[in-house]
Amino acid sequence: MTANIFLLTTPVSPERLSWIEECLKFFFVQLYPETMMHQQKGESPVFTFFLTGDALYSLDDPETQQVWGIILSLSTVRLVCDRQELDLRGISAGQLKMKFPDQVITTNSIGTDGQPSFWNDVVNAARLTKAPLPGTAGWLQCESPVMHRSALYGLRFLSSALFDRLGVELYAYLDGVHIGHTAQAPTDAENIGAGLEELHERAVRYNLPCHIIACNRNATARGYSTWDDGQGVVISTCAIKPVKIRDLSVMIDRFRQNHVILAPAAGSLRFRKGGSASFDRAEKSSTAPPVTILITRSPYSTETAFGAVSFAVACAHAGILTRVIFMEDGIYALTGIHHAPADHLPYNIQDIINAVAGSDNLHFFAFTPSFQKRGIAKDKSLKAVLELGYPGLGKILFYPPGNVQADHQRVLVF
Repeated sequence: MTANIFLLTTPVSPERLSWIEECLKFFFVQLYPETMMHQQKGESPVFTFFLTGDALYSLDDPETQQVWGIILSLSTVRLVCDRQELDLRGISAGQLKMKFPDQVITTNSIGTDGQPSFWNDVVNAARLTKAPLPGTAGWLQCESPVMHRSALYGLRFLSSALFDRLGVELYAYLDGVHIGHTAQAPTDAENIGAGLEELHERAVRYNLPCHIIACNRNATARGYSTWDDGQGVVISTCAIKPVKIRDLSVMIDRFRQNHVILAPAAGSLRFRKGGSASFDRAEKSSTAPPVTILITRSPYSTETAFGAVSFAVACAHAGILTRVIFMEDGIYALTGIHHAPADHLPYNIQDIINAVAGSDNLHFFAFTPSFQKRGIAKDKSLKAVLELGYPGLGKILFYPPGNVQADHQRVLVF
């Protein structure tokens, strides 16, 4: 069977877990109805969720715990929890563990340092090639270090990948560009800058590639002094040496490759061979894994929604089939008619959507259950954004799209 993994480090609300539940039901009924029967002994799980950080609270919260119980009633689903983070937060996950002892894993395998390592488990699941064949692991970071623990998670993931003799790549986007700032010296948190320098040095010793790419537009907006050295290479006096500040297209070019790329909330979903085609397709034949971006935050309080749309446009421009789905609070980008002052920068998000709609390989969708939950509707003027429900979302996530020869797709939650 194909293996699908989803990493959850951010809070898992009842709403989010509910649409995950419905999509899994669609997946098993449509593609693997045989797994609705009891799992055969020794059979690998079709779906593995890796939980760390604030996502772990969903295991003890009564409302989300109930939904996890429904999900785990599908015998080919497994939860792997970060033991260290469970202990840090005082979370037991005892009720789910008692009810589903073989599916809720609260211990981790031993890493190269002889200690239990959750991230070693993630790497083992994410690896697309069998050791000792070469491979690559990537991480997309959109949040700053120190304030956000996700930067530490990314460093741990890449460090474990390097120990497993995988090349590593870190993509710094939005506030993620701060991970490479010079002279970081936190007194009560991990020094991410020093950790990245050590990661790069270790990669050199192992003779493995290590690429840390920061988006130049985001870096410039945040005050990083940059200039062009005449050869198209942007240099910054504010960044540690391993970090290369480049045009977003350079970062996106790495997304054209076939390796697994994770983020604080992300999935790698394998396409079933011989599966039915989805209802959408790439404009031209492509081997790049499709990118599905879930915009879950409202548009104006942070740069997240704008950044997600910009990222999607760049992916589509590079020939990557890109689907953008507005859901949860992200649907507020599509309600009402947005008006911004004439001198307002950037333009309102609806203007941006209308401007890029119709671009090759770029498809916009609105998740109707999110509107129904809030009692609101999509503005009728946004005709380029197609509405879809659970079946449509299931097809996007699990059916191989037309004209794409990749074996998996990437799901990124913004």
